[in-house]
This record gives sequence, structure tokens and C-alpha cells, in this order.
Amino acid sequence: MTRRVLLLSAYAADSHEYWRRGLAALLPAYRFTALTLPPRHFSWRLRGNALYWARAERATLEAGYDALVATSVVDLATLRGLVPAITSLPTLLYFHENQFAYPPGARQQGRLEAQVTSLYSALAADRLAFNSAWNRDSFLAGAAALLGRLPDRVPPGVVDTLAARSEVLPVPLAADVDAPGEGTHPFSGAGPYRGARGRPLRLAWLGRFEYDKGPDRLARLVEYLAAGTRPVELALVGRRFRREPGAFTALPAILGERLVHCGYLPQRSDYLALLSAADIVLSTALHEFQGVAVLEAVARGCLPCVPDALAYPELYPARFRYAADEAADASARAAAARIETLAGDLARGAAAAPSVAPWQGAALAPRYAQALAFGPLRGR
Repeated sequence: MTRRVLLLSAYAADSHEYWRRGLAALLPAYRFTALTLPPRHFSWRLRGNALYWARAERATLEAGYDALVATSVVDLATLRGLVPAITSLPTLLYFHENQFAYPPGARQQGRLEAQVTSLYSALAADRLAFNSAWNRDSFLAGAAALLGRLPDRVPPGVVDTLAARSEVLPVPLAADVDAPGEGTHPFSGAGPYRGARGRPLRLAWLGRFEYDKGPDRLARLVEYLAAGTRPVELALVGRRFRREPGAFTALPAILGERLVHCGYLPQRSDYLALLSAADIVLSTALHEFQGVAVLEAVARGCLPCVPDALAYPELYPARFRYAADEAADASARAAAARIETLAGDLARGAAAAPSVAPWQGAALAPRYAQALAFGPLRGR
């Protein structure tokens, strides 16, 4: 029997859409009806989604479903109050990120309201799924810290209730990520790294050109690599914005022709070809809950070089991680040393990308099916 699922995504950024499309492909026996909102005006999306959907999409919300899946930006508690018809639906709240684990220095305006809203949404859901253990643990720790700061009348057991409802359920990799590239792409001819007599070592850095992806770490690392003796190329791939940290604008001048790409690649085939042509995928992130882009690069054969922090320790062995430090220079030095080690391994033919099998659809489809196979609603 086909199960009908209402899926609500209140801030449909690229990563959220990747998950939503993948979920539909992963579970063909489920019929998903999706309501999404564009990824802009975050504070208004967070507070306004329940009001908008309750007024503009009421017929869709009340159409009758077997389950409800919502992303953690959805104001689930308010929406259930405004649309009583959905209160009977067993509900899974999915966390791509949480509002507690933001790096020092990131914009904090409105953060408290976002934290409280996500806490109420979690209490209104029957199950909570997080894309990594780091995401789950930082959410529960943040909720406990927030409740501990409140002046009075805080009921006991709130975090224990949320922990009992929580599970780790990663975003599955897209089915095409392991498929060999077809046709001619701008990055497909470089071939694997062959050491000093071959082409330069090629690094791929993947992410939004924003503060939380560690531009200061990246800029210092690029300076170290440019001053070294090993030939290195870098591809910077991600969305750019009108306002972006100044460290990004300095990179073309430092690298010159060794910067082989800088910006977004709209064609999926070109993006996958770029990953296939790279040797090492680099992260300098200050804020990462799963890092699907890095996982995709590893699936295409790249060696990861990632901070020993955030979600990365649960994803990659220690030989692919470098010591993360609050000081950009210290982290950059550690990353440069790790890259040198990995480059040596590649030159000797002694390196292989770690397995990403646990994050592929074949491994995750049964877990998602189980997560949506709700029994009776639990008491609140």
C-alpha cells in the first residue's frame, strides 16, 4: 500500500533540496506531497512559515496523509495549533543543522528566537532525526544549556524526552555520485596525480563563500601551499554572494593560473567531472553537520583533508583529519602538513579514498523506511 507523506521544507536551500529529492528517490513506495519556501530572509522564514502555510496552503495541509516530515526550520508547534488537522499525523522532524552550534563570531542576531522555536518544534514532533551524531549531540547540549539559563518554571526532563526521540539518519548520497562521467567536461582530462613529474596536485574546496566555511583558514593555507615547493592547483566551488568575506577575494591574486575554478557550477555533470579530476577534497569549515559535498568528492575518489572536529571524526579515519584550532594560522599549518602527507601517499600509490558505503542509498533506504513506519502516537 502506498503511504502518503506530507513533506514541509521551510528554507529550501540546496542541501535541503538535495535531501528532499533523494528521499523521494529512495522510497518509491511513498507518495510525497511537498511544500517548500525559498531560502532567503531566514528570520522571517523561521517565524512566518506556519502563518503562510496555514492561510495559503490549508487545502494541501488538510488533504489527508499517513505521516508528516518537516525540516527543523518549520515552526511545527505553531503550525499544528493553526491547522488542527495535522495534529493527528505522526511526525518526523529532520535536522540538517541546529540553531545552537554556530561558530564564535558568526552573526548571533535572532539566534535565541531561532533556538526556542526549534526547541518547541522538537517537542511537537514524535521523532527527531539528525544527519550526524555531532548535530544531535550539539542540539541536545545546546537545549540543556538554554533551559539551564532560564530564570524559573522550567519543567524537568525536557532534554531527556528529546534524546529518547532522537536518532541519527544521514542525508543519502545521490545515485549519480558513483557513476563515471560521460562526454567531455572541462575538468575531465587531468587524470590522477603522478608525483613531481606529473601534473600538479589538485585540491577541491567545496562550500558556500561564507564565514562559517573558514575563509581565513583557507587563505592562510593557500599562502603556505603557494610558498611551498610542491606544485598545487585549487578549485573553489560554491555559491557566491554580494557580501562575502574578504579572504575569498584575495585568493585569485595569490594563486593566479593555479586557481582552476572559482564559483558555482550549475551543471551537475560539470561538478561531478571536477570532483573526478581532483586528488584531495579540502574542508576548512568552522560549521559542518554532515558535509555532503565532501562525501560526494570522496565517492568520486578524492582523499579527504578535513578538520578533526564537528561531524568529521565520525565520517573519516584519523589519517585524513588535521588538528583544528581557533587560530586560523595554526589550523592552516596543520592542514598544509596533512596535505603534504596525503600527496606523498598519492605519489607512492599508497593512498585510497575511504569507503562512503554507509551514506549511500542502499544502506540508508531501510533506515528511512523504518523511520517513517510510525506506530501509535506517543504521549506528549
